[in-house]
Order: sequence, then C-alpha cells, then structure tokens
Amino acid sequence: MAQKATAADERINSRLDDYKIAVLVPCYNEETSVDKVVRDFKAALPTATVFVFDNNSTDQTAAVARAAGAEVFEEKRQGKGFVVRRMFTDVEADLYVLVDGDATYDAPSARGMMERLLEERLDMVVANRIDQEVAAYRTGHRTGNRLLSLFVAAVFGPTFKDMLSGYRVLSRRFVKSFPVLSGGFEIETELTIHALELGLAAVEIDTPYYARLEGSASKLNTWRDGFRILRTIVRLYRAERPLPFFGAIGIALAIVALGFAIPVMVTFVETGLVPRLPTAVLSTGLMILACLSIAIGLILDTVTRGRREMKLLAYLAHRAPGEERRRP
Repeated sequence: MAQKATAADERINSRLDDYKIAVLVPCYNEETSVDKVVRDFKAALPTATVFVFDNNSTDQTAAVARAAGAEVFEEKRQGKGFVVRRMFTDVEADLYVLVDGDATYDAPSARGMMERLLEERLDMVVANRIDQEVAAYRTGHRTGNRLLSLFVAAVFGPTFKDMLSGYRVLSRRFVKSFPVLSGGFEIETELTIHALELGLAAVEIDTPYYARLEGSASKLNTWRDGFRILRTIVRLYRAERPLPFFGAIGIALAIVALGFAIPVMVTFVETGLVPRLPTAVLSTGLMILACLSIAIGLILDTVTRGRREMKLLAYLAHRAPGEERRRP
C-alpha cells in the first residue's frame, strides 16, 4: 500500500510540475503560525511560490514569513477581502491555493485538491474541514457556518457543507474573472455565491482541520462577523435576484394596502361616502409604492442579466483548467 501511495504522489507531483502554482496566504498578526504554513506548503508543493500578504500586522508576521521563504507583500486597507482582491489582481499563476495563515489547514491535501481540479476541469475545490482535535472548530463557528450554509442553499440553490472554509484551490479563469466586492471575512461567502450564481464547476472534499498553535488567536468574531456575512448574503441576493427581492417587498406593501383599503371600499359601496380619507390616501400611497417596487425589480432584473453575461464573458476569456499557460 505504501508503494502505491508513493507512486500516486509521484504522478501528482509530475503533473503539477507543469503548472505555475501560487499559494496565497492572507495574514494579520500570525507570527506564531506563518512560519509553519510557509514551510509546510513549500514541502507539499516544491514548485509552488508562496505569497504572504501582510495586512497591517503589529507583530513580526512579515519578517517571519520572509525568513521562511515566502514572497511578502503588504496591503494597507484593513480586511481580508481587500487582501484577497490585491492577491487576485497582482499574482499571476495557472493554479491558485488560497489558505489562511493560522496553520489549521492540511498542506499535503493541496496536491489532491489540485489533481481533482485538473482531472475534472473544475474551477474551485473547497476543503471541507474535518476536526482532528476538540479545540479545532468552536461550536459557535460551526453552528453559524451551518445556518449560513442553509440560508445560502435556500436562496441560491445547493451549496457546500463548509461554505466558510478558508482553504480553496482555484483555477486561473475563476480568479481573474472574480469581482471581489467585500472587504472583510465575507470573502468566502462571496466566492461561494459567485460560483453558484454562474453555475461554475466546483466540488468539496474532506480535509483534516487542526487547532491553532499555542499563542495564536482567532481574528473571527462569531456574532459580529456572522452578521456581516449575513448582510453580505442579503446584499448579494438583492443584487443577483432583484425581481424576487423587490417583488416580495411589493407584494407585502400591496397586501397592507388592501388591508387598509377594503374597509374603506365596503363603506363607500354601502353609503357612497369616504369617511376615512386619510386611510384611503394611505392605502393608495402604499399601492403606488408596491407597483414601483415591482417595476424596480423588473428593471434591475434586466440589468442583472446583462451583468451576469459580462461576468460569463470575462470568465470564458480564459482557458479551462488543464489548458492554461504551462510553466516554461
């Protein structure tokens, strides 16, 4: 069995050697763990270049990463989304590995994730975190992840089990056609919804997930960042599904308007009088707003279709995985 595993590893390494691979590591105050992350990925992917983008760290993250052999850059705008935007813009490669700098993800899994992406011509492979230690995945984070995944599935269709995973392998055409809009930890949500919205080929595979190293602290706040992610989902739903969004508002307003109008209309039919003029004016105004909301939804739906077509054209301008520019 050991010989078969070794042969498989050699086959994967031989194939991956043909591609320019970039490991993208966004970091903020990760001096405790970034050395391990850089060294682990350089060992797992010998031909890859590890890029660490430091986001205003107040410790020695940049120096430690540089000493470990990474190419280090800085992003002054605070927030993971801004860092990922800079990474996707500046780094040129055929295959991209996006991973957090907290040393909780399994570096050797990257080879299998990339092989899966190449074999099936996928655009994204998401690492589904499987706890290896009790302290690896906090209960609050796990619960929030599940609730948000269920919400996204209800709005955009079937999604991943671990929607907020920070470990992903991405094709060049995904990275170069992805419009990063968020500025913080909502970036994982945006990556997921982008793939779902355009119907891009993506899968999820199980990978080990470990607890943070001693002395390393999570930057994620369960409630604050959970609400920010939920707000991002609502914003993206409004942008990508304007007709259902504004249509629902219009229907709700119309129902309220009818609730006010029916008693007034009954009185008018019976007596020929409109004794409650303010109520009649209110119901009329609400019905006008309802019609405007539905009209806005119809107009924005047309605009959204045009934007979606532009995203697809930008996506199709790049070659499929397995046909990218080979390493010289």
